[in-house]
Amino acid sequence: MDVHVTSSTVRGTTRAPPSKSYTHRALLAAGYSDGATVRSPLVSADTKATARAVTAFGGGVEPESATDIDDADALVVDGFGGRPAVPGDVIDCANSGTTMRLVTAAAALADGTTVLTGDGSLRSRPQGPLLEALGDLGVRAESTRANGQAPLVVSGPLAGGEVALPGDVSSQYVTALLMAGAVTEAGVEIDLTTPLKSAPYVDITLELLDDFGVEATPVDDGGSALDGAAGAAGFVVDGGQSYAPADGSYTVPGDFSSISYLVAAGAVAAEPGEAVRIEGAVPSAQGDSAIVEIAERMGADIEWDREAGVIAVRRADLSGVEVDVGDTPDLLPTIAALGAVAEGETRITNCEHVRYKETDRVAAMAEELEKLGAETTEEQDTLTVHGSESDLRGASVDGRADHRIVMSLAVAALVAEGTTTIRGGEHVDVSFPNFFDAMADLGMAVERDGESE
Repeated sequence: MDVHVTSSTVRGTTRAPPSKSYTHRALLAAGYSDGATVRSPLVSADTKATARAVTAFGGGVEPESATDIDDADALVVDGFGGRPAVPGDVIDCANSGTTMRLVTAAAALADGTTVLTGDGSLRSRPQGPLLEALGDLGVRAESTRANGQAPLVVSGPLAGGEVALPGDVSSQYVTALLMAGAVTEAGVEIDLTTPLKSAPYVDITLELLDDFGVEATPVDDGGSALDGAAGAAGFVVDGGQSYAPADGSYTVPGDFSSISYLVAAGAVAAEPGEAVRIEGAVPSAQGDSAIVEIAERMGADIEWDREAGVIAVRRADLSGVEVDVGDTPDLLPTIAALGAVAEGETRITNCEHVRYKETDRVAAMAEELEKLGAETTEEQDTLTVHGSESDLRGASVDGRADHRIVMSLAVAALVAEGTTTIRGGEHVDVSFPNFFDAMADLGMAVERDGESE
């Protein structure tokens, strides 16, 4: 679907969608339990893939009081009690890397063989370190093409044990093993062979596990417990634990990855004298809440009432900054869009791992912003956006079948002279299904498939 965005100003109040990261984990955690209700979930293409996997393992996911899962305010999960059944068919993870990695470890618990696949993009993403770790734990875990990529074949059951794992490819490998390890007989001890990147995403996992009554501990080189994942040399999760949230339910917080686009839109295009107000911005372990501090460093006028969970953003003159996204890879597209509007240079460093997402997001943002008139310099581990040399004007750009690229380009399009056409607009369904509706309500001039919104 082509989306056409014409330069426009925004104002008013909108609500952040629920967190995709928390929803994935909550659905699988509820699957590991004897049953639980997940409230305020993000129902999207990606999280539906995780829900399908829970069902494939012998559980079930149904809307609490709606006839359609897309309209659900809560999902009732019939759990499989930590013992997933062998699926009767291949598990299709679609485009969801989180689903594939978390579910691969869950599949290792089944007493039999599970086959996992996904779309073309997902079948090109690295799974090798997780497969090797499961193999070291005594599980048959293979890529059918012997290249570390899906389709995957996993045969359990997993008993637990000690395993070494790189920390700089994907934090989801750690999350997958911690979640599965809690219901093994022996538990799992993870030794990191390289420093952990994206540590806040593991903090999300630790926070959610605690909410489900499961204890997992980050440790230093000497085996002493740490307060969080940052700087951890490894992780320990005891076996024989049970997943059981208090009162049988868990509520998903708002998603700061999605909030980043709303913050950016307000910072670059809020109507003079007006603000964009974002509800649902409740503090949590999400590393992507760093977008508030990053935008403020660039000069954005932001007020965050943390107790009320409300962020107000007003337009201001922005200046380039240097940002390390080692722990916040999903913010790179948003920061790049802000950098294209700011004066001076915006250097986004420590970003090589961002190349292994739904698409190579470093190259995608460099190339697509240049089509809009931005000047960029791309290195393997750094993206520099030369805002002072950029003059944004409408053009035809490609969203690369990546929800975060689409939404970030839409932010840039707000201030690009004329109209910008973004190909693949439908991919916002992955994490922020009503993104263009929300932006239209705020004042974005947007058309989809020829229909004015």
